[in-house]
Amino acid sequence: MTNTPHYQLFINGEWREGSDQQTLESISPATGQPWATFACAAAEDVNAAVAAAKSALDNPLWRDMLPTARGRLLYKLADLIDNAAETIGRVETTDSGKLASETIAQTRYVGDYYRYFAGLADKIEGSVLPIDKPDMHVFTKRKPIGVVAAVVPWNAQMFLTATKLGPALAAGCSVVLKASEIAPAPMLEFAKLIQQAGFPDGVVSVITGDAENCAIPLTRHPDVDRIAFTGGPETARHVIRNSAENFAVTSLELGGKSPIIVFDDANIENAVNGLIAGNFGASGQSCVAGSRAFVQRGIFNTIAEEITERSKQIVVGDPQNAKTHLGPLCTLAQVNLIEATLKKSQTQGAEILAGGSRPSGLSGHYFNPTLVKCQSPDTETMQVEMFGPVMSLLPFDTEEEAIALANNSDFGLGSGVFTENIATAHRVSDRIRSGICWVNTYRAVSPIAPFGGFNQSGYGREAGMDSIADYTRTQTTWINTSDKPMANPFVMR
Repeated sequence: MTNTPHYQLFINGEWREGSDQQTLESISPATGQPWATFACAAAEDVNAAVAAAKSALDNPLWRDMLPTARGRLLYKLADLIDNAAETIGRVETTDSGKLASETIAQTRYVGDYYRYFAGLADKIEGSVLPIDKPDMHVFTKRKPIGVVAAVVPWNAQMFLTATKLGPALAAGCSVVLKASEIAPAPMLEFAKLIQQAGFPDGVVSVITGDAENCAIPLTRHPDVDRIAFTGGPETARHVIRNSAENFAVTSLELGGKSPIIVFDDANIENAVNGLIAGNFGASGQSCVAGSRAFVQRGIFNTIAEEITERSKQIVVGDPQNAKTHLGPLCTLAQVNLIEATLKKSQTQGAEILAGGSRPSGLSGHYFNPTLVKCQSPDTETMQVEMFGPVMSLLPFDTEEEAIALANNSDFGLGSGVFTENIATAHRVSDRIRSGICWVNTYRAVSPIAPFGGFNQSGYGREAGMDSIADYTRTQTTWINTSDKPMANPFVMR
């Protein structure tokens, strides 16, 4: 390879190789070929990043910075993100296979997350307590929780970083950001903006590497006070075990197998658009993908036929091309999982109405948008999170049946309801066990709206006004206002 980009680790304001000199290749999903290399962190590098973060908390440049000044740094970071959106977006597309049109737009929107938390930086308030004892002035303050380990996956990484880094920095914490060893390049490009924004050294470090040498030493590090993790349930179980070593406050944003319920009074075009967006948007590589679609029997065939026809018009190809609708999957393992899951589902009686195969003439990790008609909610495609463009359809008859089907899952992150009846919308959305419910829309997000799940989709919430409190601890201060000495503690009155 010639002119191959190489990314180093960003620790304590410096770029460096990993201490054991290990490097990995990053594979372009569009070609299946290496396009870049990156340094991998070892335990020694994790220790250095955490030590820098801990030191930053006592550095007067960060410790004594007024909250409004922290907000100004976040505003500056947001502006830098706007200016670099094209560059970061295209790097992310090369590295992960997501459409450039999506990565660039998403990166630009991420700036609004940092602006939102910038505005909250000087609004983290305590309170004066009406205490039940005389001559006591008692008040609370919210103090930065400390060193944060933020662990993000390769999909939607700019967004998932902003929901952690934004509130953590607004609260005055320091952060070690662990990017996925799969497609980490955009996070290392983002680290350049942290440096340009003027955050003191050590406040933010960006590292990447495998589980054994990087993720495990980070999440169990004794000086880590808070873990913010996005990923899969199996990895999360290890994170929880690791947190037993440091008692770090932990939040988990995990996978999903989200239901979308379409009632027979729904606007057909709107419902079809929602189903396509919820399943084929981002090539189905979204934790809120609405891959369990339940359609009322009266319009089931209409919906199935419309999606089948629309899927034929979806352009699969080069993710850098503006005319492409669906790019490659990030890893070959995802393609293999989809194929195995579809094969088993067919033995269970499922019928593939559209797609179901890799497109011809493309050498990368591509898979055609796929629609599966299922006979049972136990069909394999209804159960497995494939992280790809596969939608499973199942008919239902009654509202109660639809709610039962929607809640028949170990997950509970997103959900959708399509109906023109406002009473139905309220009833059904209230009874679905999920952290997010979209009605007559899908995959909408905002820095103002909390994001998180129920059940095995994790716990804790990201974004929204309350999320900043999750990066603080409450300190209670008692002040004796009497000019008299304290009573003798050994004289009982």
